[in-house]
This record gives sequence, structure tokens and C-alpha cells, in this order.
Amino acid sequence: MRIISTIILVLALSIEVSAKSEKDSTIILLFDALSRKDEYVRAKEQRIYDIKRLLQMPDITDNQRYNLYNRLQDEYHAYQIDSATLYLEKNMTLAKRLGNEQSLIDTKLMLCFMYWQNGRFFEAVQLLGTINRRELDTMPKNLLISYYNAHKRLFRYYADALSDKNNDYYKRSRLYADSLLMIATPETQDYNLWVAEKFTEENRTKEARAILLNLLAHSTKEDHNRAILASILANIYKKEGNIEQQKRYYAISAICDIKNAVKENSSMQALALILFKEGNIDNAYHCIQSSMEDAVFCNSKFRTYEITKIFPIIDSAYQAKSLKQKRQLQRYLLIVSILSLLLVLAIAFIYLYVKRIANIRKELSYTNKRLKELNNDLQLSNEQYHLLNDKLLEVNRKLSETNLVKETYLAKFIDLCSHYIEKLDHYRRTLSRYAREGKMNELNAELRSSQYINNELTNFFTNFDETFLRLYPTFIEEFNALFPEGERQSTKPGEIMNTELRIFALIRLGINDSSQIALFLRFSITTVYTYRSKLKNKSLFRDSFEEQIMKIGR
Repeated sequence: MRIISTIILVLALSIEVSAKSEKDSTIILLFDALSRKDEYVRAKEQRIYDIKRLLQMPDITDNQRYNLYNRLQDEYHAYQIDSATLYLEKNMTLAKRLGNEQSLIDTKLMLCFMYWQNGRFFEAVQLLGTINRRELDTMPKNLLISYYNAHKRLFRYYADALSDKNNDYYKRSRLYADSLLMIATPETQDYNLWVAEKFTEENRTKEARAILLNLLAHSTKEDHNRAILASILANIYKKEGNIEQQKRYYAISAICDIKNAVKENSSMQALALILFKEGNIDNAYHCIQSSMEDAVFCNSKFRTYEITKIFPIIDSAYQAKSLKQKRQLQRYLLIVSILSLLLVLAIAFIYLYVKRIANIRKELSYTNKRLKELNNDLQLSNEQYHLLNDKLLEVNRKLSETNLVKETYLAKFIDLCSHYIEKLDHYRRTLSRYAREGKMNELNAELRSSQYINNELTNFFTNFDETFLRLYPTFIEEFNALFPEGERQSTKPGEIMNTELRIFALIRLGINDSSQIALFLRFSITTVYTYRSKLKNKSLFRDSFEEQIMKIGR
């Protein structure tokens, strides 16, 4: 026996190591199954409907009806306790009428379990007491096994209800468990489960775990039996303190229960508690909500009582988190709205700038027209002609400079505005999709990050610096020439222009208002005024510093 246990242990441990890589994907598979929970329920209801149709057949015998009732209680026993109890009680009546003692005892034992699940403990004990132990000796061994198992589970329930594990109920439960091992066939799964249970109670968890892993490895169908194996294995890992494996096998058990439309289950509840302790509030809430819905639907009073002890705690934490996320969403949507408004103002500013250029063109056209009229109507002196020509050249120079600014900045700013509008719309759609799909963790992370704004500001200033220096490539050199050697401006590695250079670059472009410069550079008006005054006082031309700035690039 010891050698066989060792071999099983080695085999199971190898299986366990290979399974570790799957632990993260198991939770994903669980929520995928949870999303299709209604499909599995519909399949269950269809099976029940098909069996009930058979009951409507004419000339059906009592034996046939008994077998159909048995099939119905089998579908209902972990689905709807009241319905399972109803068909078992009908089968008791049929068994009595048929005079079939074996069927009567089998039905009573199953009914005891239904009463216990439904909180009818007194009736369960009373019904179990009506079974004559001596009669079982002349019947198949499986009935005696079921009889011992019913007593073992009943006494174990009473023992677990008491804080002292050494109470008399526990000892009586252990006696029935030993009796089961004596009469059960060693090759059966039930026998191995009872051995694993015995090892667990004796704190021989490695040997118990090895047996269960081996049984699970040979369990190919995702049925309720596999769910039970995974749940017991998770309980062993709980005893060992292995949270990850405990979580994984509770998830496997819950997946099997969902796919088989099993409503009387404990794995989802246990998994919810683990996720809650890990701080995974959203997933914990969805698990405990599903578990509560199942318990209420099944009408399992025992399971409902267990869930109500932790449901309010998880629900309260989930509601608090949801409220916090909603407030954050409202705050960040307000910020996005403000940014959108600023973008509209920027577009309006560009429109006014274009209109100003149009007025300059209109003035130039008028000047040219007047020049032609003067040339046609008057004989100007050579001196007057040269003077007028010089003025025209100055106007043309200003127009050329204005056209260069227009062509360069207008195209650049229209492109940037279009780009920013598209980015803001994409950002808005992303936030909306996260909110619609309930991805609050991703939404919270996206809204909390300031990286998006910082990156866009960096890109904006880089575009401004590059475009400005294409217009005035000697600006930095000519600007520094206005200062003594020790007061000249220098930039950091990777930086095109610094804040001081940008302020006077804007002044060179004709933006002389400190409030406009502050809005452009995202500073306070006081800060801009301080920079202007400080540099003016350091320059070689204190009385005409900004006039010298306007001469740069001519």
C-alpha cells in the first residue's frame, strides 16, 4: 500500500508541475463559461422537458414511471432541490405500491440527502431512522455503502457545526467512514475519495493530493464528478496554504458546474472569497453574485445561508469601488471637455489670423492700384519715385514675411488641429468603450495617467520650435548677440529651444500680449512677465530690447 501510494504521488506531482502554466488562463476560461451560463441552463431544461414528455405517454407502467422519476430527480438534485424532493417523494409512494424494498431504501437514502440540503434536518434524521439495518444485509452492497455514507455525512455536518473537532459527532462520522473503507471496492473512485479524505484528516495532505490528482488526470469529461474532485483538491491546497493552486482548482470545479447547470455548488463561493482577499473586487463580485443566484434558484437553504455571510461584504466593496470609478470618470470627462474647448479657441485664433492676412493683402492691392494711378496721372520726381519705391519694397518684404508665416504656420496648425481632434475623438471612443464593456480597471488606469497630455505638449512644442527655426534659422544666434557673453541662452541635450527663447520667438511673430503668450506656453501671466523683465534687464539694449528682437531675421 505504501509503495503504491508513493508511485501515485510521484506521478501526480509531475502532472501538477505541468499544470502550473495553466493557472492564469483558468480564471479566463471560468468567466468565458459564466458568460454562456444561460446556454447550459437551456440545455438542462430541454433534457428535463424531454423526460417529462415521456411521462405523458399512454399506458405507462409504474416501473417505467419510477425509472423516469429517477431520471428527473437525477437532473434536478443539484439544480432545483424542491423539484428533486418532489420526484423522490413520488418514487417512495411508487416503491411502496410496487412492494420493492430495495427501491424504497434507495429512494429514502437519496431523499435524506435532499432534506439535509433543504435545511430539513429533523426530517432527514427521522427518515434515516426508518431504514432497518438488518434488511440491508440481504440486499446489494451498494445500498449498505449508501447507508453508511448517509450516516457519515449527517454526523460530519453536525460535527462541523461545532467548534470542537473532537466532539462525539466527529468520532461517529469517522467510524462510519472506516466502515465504508472496509466494505467498498478498492478500485472504485468512491473508495479512493474516502481514502483521500482520511489522509486529509490525518494531515497526510501530500498523499491525499496525489490520489486526487491521479483521479482528476483520468477524468476526461467535464461533468459534476470532475467538479467534485477539483473542489476537494482545492480544499487540500487550502489546508496547505497554496493560494494559487487553490484558486485554480476552485475555478476548474466551478467551470464544470456551470457547464452542467449545477446550481448547488460551493466552489464559486470559495473562489469569490479568495479573489476578494486578493483585492480583485470586480471578479469577486461577479463570482459571489453568480453563486447567490444559483443558491436562490436551487432553493438550497444551507448554501444560501453560507453565501449570505460573505455576500454583503463583497457587494459593499464592489459598490464603493463602482461609485469611486464613476466619480473619476466624470472628472476626467470634464477635463477632456475643457481640452476640447481650448482646441476650439485655437481654431478661432487661426481663423482670425487668416482674416488678418487677407486684410493685409487687400491693403497691398489698394496700394498697388494707387501706385498705378500715380504713375499714370503724375510725373513724379526721381526722389519721390525712389521714396515711393522704397516704401513699396518694404510693404512687399512685410507681405513676403507674412506670406511665409501664413504658409508655414497655417498649414502646420491646421494639420495639428485636425490631428488633435482625431486623437481626442479616439480617446473619447476608447473611454466610452471601456465604460460600456465594464472594463473599469483599464478605464481607471487610462484616466489616471497624465502621460497622454505630457506627450502631446512635448510634441506640440517640438513642432513649434522646428517650424519657427525654419522661418528664422539664425534666431538663436542673433538673440544671444543681444546679451553679454555670460548671459547668453543655452539649451539642454535633446532640446531645440528653452522657455525664454520660446517667449521671445512668439514676440518676434507679433504676439506681444503676455496673456496670449501665457496661454500658449501654459504658464501664468506673472511668470511670462518675469521672464520678459529679467532678460530685458540682462541685455545690452535695455531701452530698445524688444525692438531689437523684431529686427532678427531681416
